[in-house]
This record gives sequence, C-alpha cells and structure tokens, in this order.
Amino acid sequence: MAHPLEKARHWYAEELRFTASVHSRTVIQAFSTVPREPFVGRGPWRIKSPFWRIAPGEQYWTTEDADPRHVYHDVLIALDEARGINNGQQSLWAGLFDELGITAGERALHLGCGTGYYTAIAAELVGPNGRVTGIEIDPELAERARAVLMRWPQVSVVNADGSSASLDPTDVIIASAGATHPLPGWLDALNQGGRLLMPMTAGNQWGGMLLVTRQAANAYAAGFLRPAGFIEFSGARDPKIGRRLAAAFRRDRGVPVQSLRRARMNRMRRAGSPVTVGGYRRPAWARLNRQAECIRALARTRGSERTIGLSDRRLFGW
Repeated sequence: MAHPLEKARHWYAEELRFTASVHSRTVIQAFSTVPREPFVGRGPWRIKSPFWRIAPGEQYWTTEDADPRHVYHDVLIALDEARGINNGQQSLWAGLFDELGITAGERALHLGCGTGYYTAIAAELVGPNGRVTGIEIDPELAERARAVLMRWPQVSVVNADGSSASLDPTDVIIASAGATHPLPGWLDALNQGGRLLMPMTAGNQWGGMLLVTRQAANAYAAGFLRPAGFIEFSGARDPKIGRRLAAAFRRDRGVPVQSLRRARMNRMRRAGSPVTVGGYRRPAWARLNRQAECIRALARTRGSERTIGLSDRRLFGW
C-alpha cells in the first residue's frame, strides 16, 4: 500500500494535469516524484490566498499544523513573506514545462531558482545525462537550494546575479522573476533550437510568459503563452520600457507577437573583470549593454509588421 504522502503527491500531480491541461506524462511524473516539502521549509506554512481573509491586504493564512500533505495543493507558499517571495504557482509551471518541452540529456539554466523546487522538476526532465544550473542572487535562498538539491547530481547552484553573469551555452533558460525585456546575454547563451522562457512584466509586476526559440544565429521565434505576475528581476528592468509594455499589454495582451529580432550596434568599452558561471569564462567587456543592443519582437498580421520590444531602449506598441 502506498504511503499517505506518496498518495497525496500522486493526486496532486494528477490534479495539476487536469487543471493546467498538461499532455506530457514526463512532466506529470516529475511533479509526482519531486517532494515539495523540503523546498518550502518546515510547517506550519504560510499560504497566500487570492481572497482577503481578515482585512483588505491580508493575503496569507497559516496551515493548522505541519502535516506535509498540506503542501500538495495548487497554492503559493511563502518563502519570504516580507519580500513577497513565494514558491510559484504549480498549475502555472506545470503548463509552462509542458509547453517548454525539455527532453532527456538537455542542458538547462534556471535564473532566480529560489529554493530550487522547479530546478528539481527541470532536473527530473533532463534526467541523469542532462545538466541543470540554478542561479540565485539571494545567498540564503541559494544555500537552501544547494542543500536540498544534493540528491540530484546533475544540478549545481550558483549564488550570482543572473542579469550580469556570463553563461554557458545551453538548451533551455528559465527565468523565475519578471524582466521588462530579454537580456542580450540570455539570448547569446541559447544553442540553436534553444528556448528562453521568461516573465515579461510591466511596473505592476504583471505581464505575460514569453517563450523565445532560437531558430538560427539571428532568428528567433517568440510568443506569449499566458498572463502571469512575478516579482521583479533585479538588473533586467527599465521603468520606461515597463510603462510602454503595460500600455501594449492593455491593447491586446501580446497575442499577435510571433518573432523577436535583434540588431547589433556598438559594443561596450573594455572594462570590468571576467564573470564565470558553470565553468564558461567570458570577459565582461564582451557583453553588450542594453543601449547597444536592439531587441525587437515582431508581430506579423496580414503581411504587415508591427513591433514590440526594444530599440535604443524605446518600446514600440505591437
């Protein structure tokens, strides 16, 4: 007979399959396999509710005890309530992993990995012959992730700033915090066929999950998968872009976007020291700054082009 906790995890995964309309059995198996409780700390847990419980603005409530079966529901669990850092919504991520299509043996990079729960899901998907690197800017969260993820030998965790660190070539990049635009370094790190999944969010922390696929050296398919809200990605935000992005989302939620275009301009002056992540060493001066990189996500409708994205730090409506 299955252990009660294993049964709870199984039914939790099945509920995610139904709620998020997940088609990949490997994704469901990953959610059924990875224990969530080590990643959210000891209970009782603080649960974030979309409904006010006591007074306006009171969004968290506490589980009645520390029974680990409590964490196997589609709810946000506080990792740092004061800063609004939570273990992300499982139905959202189950659906995103389903569309991302991670396969065995791939290399993946998780930016803003937090305590590592979704890093572990990615590790299950790449399997023992793949590789996952988690990058977390908060040293305490990075240490927690490193300790729990030791059971997955294909995973390493680095305490670094994911907006400025040089990156190994990789097949998949997952960002777990909201940026106003894809950073050049992220796009540069993608192998051909590589995918970047990131929340592209405005100043109110809301926007859409953008999936970018590198089809050739300078050709990228792009599209918004679904609306989402995330805390901000430090170093990957521009207030002016955020305001224009908010206006663009109000118009059509990004539905027409089909591709992303980059236009190289001048490189940075030689300055700074090398930054290393995952053993790949690249001098800091070789990175393009955001002013020197034009990034445009194009929407094509009835033979015409409309633009969303960046050009000299200006956002155009799509």
